[in-house]
Amino acid sequence: MSDEKSPYDRSIFDKILDGLSDACSVITSVALVFMTVIFGWLVFGRYVLNSTPTWVEQVSLLLVVLIGFLGAAIGIHKNTHLGVSFFRDISPRPVRRSFEFISHIMLMVFGIVMMVNSYDLVVFKWTTQIPLIHLPEGLRAVPIMLCGALTFLFSVGHLIHFFKGIEEESDITE
Repeated sequence: MSDEKSPYDRSIFDKILDGLSDACSVITSVALVFMTVIFGWLVFGRYVLNSTPTWVEQVSLLLVVLIGFLGAAIGIHKNTHLGVSFFRDISPRPVRRSFEFISHIMLMVFGIVMMVNSYDLVVFKWTTQIPLIHLPEGLRAVPIMLCGALTFLFSVGHLIHFFKGIEEESDITE
């Protein structure tokens, strides 16, 4: 007998999505720690060494985009993303299910649009360099592209659960 609390057998696709979400959590956690360390270096350099490391701002901007967009994708997977669910939650079950379906479809379409357009931005800006750190400017849009792809995949996972009749809950406790 399995130790999992879920009432259904998790498919390989569910496990892949969980693995992607966990990998994003690790990446965002490491990026947050790294950003904290480099800001510590910025403060130390500015006030102790009297020599401000100028590259910190540009690196931190890249890290903020990475943390923000991968964090948003994690929220889609775990049903903790921002949303107004009051009317959905108080609606009768058939109406609530319709709202859930529409929500997942809209997120899936949004993910595709975000992925395609940010890919175009990556390609367009790749030959330009970020000042001070000499990396391609297109790197700023790579996390957006990844978030779009992950939003699409996670929404597909939610739709599969929807059609299987699996009730999904948020990881947020009310």
